[in-house]
Amino acid sequence: MGHNHKGGIRLFHLDQQLQVLNMENSEKTEVVLLACGSFNPVTNMHLRLFELARDYVNRTGKYKVIKGIISPVGDAYKKKGLISAHHRVVMAQLATKNSSWVEVDTWESLQKEWMETAKVLRHHQEKLEASSCDHQPDSPVLEMPGRKRKWAEHRSEFSQERSPEPKRKAVPKVKLLCGADLLESFGVPNLWKSEDIAKIVGDYGLICITRAGSDAQKFIYESDVLWQHQANIHLVNEWITNDISSTKIRRALRRGQSIRYLVPDLVQEYIEKHNLYSSESEERNVGVILAPLQRYVVDTNSNTTA
Repeated sequence: MGHNHKGGIRLFHLDQQLQVLNMENSEKTEVVLLACGSFNPVTNMHLRLFELARDYVNRTGKYKVIKGIISPVGDAYKKKGLISAHHRVVMAQLATKNSSWVEVDTWESLQKEWMETAKVLRHHQEKLEASSCDHQPDSPVLEMPGRKRKWAEHRSEFSQERSPEPKRKAVPKVKLLCGADLLESFGVPNLWKSEDIAKIVGDYGLICITRAGSDAQKFIYESDVLWQHQANIHLVNEWITNDISSTKIRRALRRGQSIRYLVPDLVQEYIEKHNLYSSESEERNVGVILAPLQRYVVDTNSNTTA
């Protein structure tokens, strides 16, 4: 009899341990990885960034990646050689067709004006907050009239006695996924507003994929604002290096060279079908000032005329 009792206690303790493990599992902060950029065109390197970032984030034990978002920049960015957002979005959709967790969001690409990255992050964080409110289970009871409502209240009191009310699920956190080039572009004069940099690293955080021997750490050390928020900047080493870039892809296409295995097959087929990249397309926006720098030009003009 006593032996069975001990076994019961042992089982009870095991049950408690499992509950603690489950709690630890559910306590992980859910993360959404957002990558902003031209994606002109999307390449296998862009897709690898997501995989590397997810591996790193999940391995911390504190976070769990639930989604990746590719957000191609709108046409108003005015970058040299930038083809239409429609084509860039379709290529990104084709590239992520077989992914169970990375998707394409068109909001940024559809804006008439260029959207600062801080605003895009805010848009996605607010969207997550809104959908989290929609999924909270505590509102419909109040809508029931008369006796039905009383019964529902009584029933909910009864269920609360039996088990504590479940904790409201935390809203997932959006983090900006980028390469070391974006991090280092924070140092380019007038490209970023200093308050936007503080907002991006302070309120959201960066998952930055870097090469072994890259100067990302030194760059953080040399920037006061990045140093201040360094706990929110995660540098992920890319040990299996991948030097594919959209610029090199466009160059190969202009020269009639194969890009197979550098971009997903469906993207390659789409580029060929629509003959997307040529010497002519590379001349788009030549002589036009990049949207972020246009702000600075407008500011200095208004200052000189004031």
